[in-house]
Amino acid sequence: MSDFLVIVESPAKAKTIERYLGKNYKVKASMGHIRDLPKSQMGIDFENNYTPKYITIRGKGPILKELKAAAKKAKKVYLAADPDREGEAIAWHLANSLDLDINSDCRVVFNEITKDAIKESFKHPRSINMDLVDAQQARRILDRTVGYSISPLLWKKVKKGLSAGRVQSVAVRLIIDREREIKEFKQEEYWTVTGQFLKGKTVFEAELYGYASEKSPEKISLKTEEDVNEVLKKLDGNEFKVVKVTKKERRRNPAPPFTTSSLQQEAARKLNFRTKKTMMLAQQLYEGIDLGKEGTVGLITYMRTDSTRISEVARNEAASYIESTFGKEYLPANNRAVKNSNNAQDAHEAIRPTSVLREPNSIKEFLSRDQLRLYRLIWERFVASQMAPAVMDTMSVDLRNGDIIFRANGSKIKFQGFMRVYIEGTDDNNTEDKKDNILPALGEGDTVLKKDLEPKQHFTQPPPRYTEARLVKTLEELGIGRPSTYAPTLDTIQKRGYVALENKRFVPTELGEVVVKLMMEFFPDILDVEFTAEMEKSLDSIEEGKVEWIKVIDDFYKEFVKDLEVAEKEMEQIEIKDELVGEDCEQCGHPMVYKMGRYGKFMACSNFPDCRNTKPIVKQIGVKCPNCKDGNIIERKSKKRRIFYGCDRYPECEFVSWDKPLPRSCPKCAGLLIEKKLKKGIQVQCTNCDYKEEQQS
Repeated sequence: MSDFLVIVESPAKAKTIERYLGKNYKVKASMGHIRDLPKSQMGIDFENNYTPKYITIRGKGPILKELKAAAKKAKKVYLAADPDREGEAIAWHLANSLDLDINSDCRVVFNEITKDAIKESFKHPRSINMDLVDAQQARRILDRTVGYSISPLLWKKVKKGLSAGRVQSVAVRLIIDREREIKEFKQEEYWTVTGQFLKGKTVFEAELYGYASEKSPEKISLKTEEDVNEVLKKLDGNEFKVVKVTKKERRRNPAPPFTTSSLQQEAARKLNFRTKKTMMLAQQLYEGIDLGKEGTVGLITYMRTDSTRISEVARNEAASYIESTFGKEYLPANNRAVKNSNNAQDAHEAIRPTSVLREPNSIKEFLSRDQLRLYRLIWERFVASQMAPAVMDTMSVDLRNGDIIFRANGSKIKFQGFMRVYIEGTDDNNTEDKKDNILPALGEGDTVLKKDLEPKQHFTQPPPRYTEARLVKTLEELGIGRPSTYAPTLDTIQKRGYVALENKRFVPTELGEVVVKLMMEFFPDILDVEFTAEMEKSLDSIEEGKVEWIKVIDDFYKEFVKDLEVAEKEMEQIEIKDELVGEDCEQCGHPMVYKMGRYGKFMACSNFPDCRNTKPIVKQIGVKCPNCKDGNIIERKSKKRRIFYGCDRYPECEFVSWDKPLPRSCPKCAGLLIEKKLKKGIQVQCTNCDYKEEQQS
């Protein structure tokens, strides 16, 4: 018999913690929530202060029975679910099911699963925080009210299997609004002129800037080729005078440690991870990895957080590591002030390694490839965040010929600082940093020679479609949802067929547009960004003990139920007709139609369910098979949904390629050209010889 019983959510977490606590403690897993609202009904008593009706989750009966038996034998029971609202709610449900006093010191919380953190947390148990529980309960009731009220209406009026939700509906609206912006975007032409200049034997570049004036140059806007020619006519000869040189020292600070949102964004940019995958791997790193002789250890702190704060212990350990590894000059002069976003709850620390001394390479043999990649990202980001700023020498030079000014901007790294370890990625071109443009030594009054001028035509681009990273960033900036909601939200809107991913960017489907249009007409508040953000603030106020959860629900429900009554009376039946493919089913002769499934569009027989014939959509890329010469290359997908290219005569012809074949031949050997995806762009290469074309970003 163990003296103490500790209950956590997962077996992996239980195994790690039991090692640290010793033989007097038995640690068991509840496998997440053990109670919830029933799936078959609303489960909320609207006439009795919105009282929720909780039941034991189907399949959790044996687990609960086992926990009850263990609790009866133990002298004391500790509830050690995750340190957030949901974890507090799990602890509260367990306390109720096991007849524990919620006011007793039965709750234990920790931000990292390491020996010291676990031991320390058990020295300071507390009672269950009902403000946290109420905030989570209010979210659950709000989401259930919206989902279970609007979804049946959509089933009846549009199509079975649809759903509506507070956060997911806003996410779909954002994607649709962006698509509308793209369609309405009017492209505008503009031009730039890049000059190549000589100082001695050194060649450097400068851009056409504008006209000279007494104070500062007036910038030119070049709309057409005629504008360019008009300006270039005013140049007199090849000599340019250096009329202004500005030298500055610029400091660049590192990015702060990861929050849940910034981790999801950076993992998408640098590792090409989907949001769901990032959170799954982070959970594994948090709960514990077997490190051989060291045993099972939690490698990172809790992965659901909106704070960039770190503990003094972690800060000091990082400082010692940085000084001993890189030198004292790589330490910042002062401790950096942490500035969280206005929406941050700051409940616990940023995501960081539990010990900076566990360098990624030192534990790589114990981690899977993807675990290692994510751990390295977290480790490098944290170490860099505690390092000195990078110092850049910048130089701006104005070159004058007549009244025309060309401007050259250059920089070089004077001191690497944090950039020695890590540079934050960007959404725009996925490059980590631009190369330095090193300028020769130039002084005012110097003369340089024009070598060449290159005018270039450009067109303004519409706003980009949302990637998962961009959408998460936007939701966070707008105050929609919380760290724990992003991954399931993005997963749900794809499963429901409201959006599809094309080239890793969200595109709304016809179904998504129909549902959002109906929601906008009958439930405008649910789709209103500001309303949804204010609701998040109300949930925060419940957590802080400033407002009663029943009042928040009541204020929402009084207006919502009016909208619901109107919608039930006035919403018209909408039929979404399947798009015809233009060919008949080879099994029964009925027309084939396009259907939307979990993994995107596919072809199916319109005679379903009598005929269940389905086929993938074949996408021709306009290239003849280089292997058999008779077939055509088509785009296909592997079981893991990865795109590859193969011959449409398979299995007679087994030609396959992960790289996209091109419809033109190699100019050197007439071999097959492919688009090779590299880390920072695409390069055209020959599969038969060493021919390569300049890399495209």
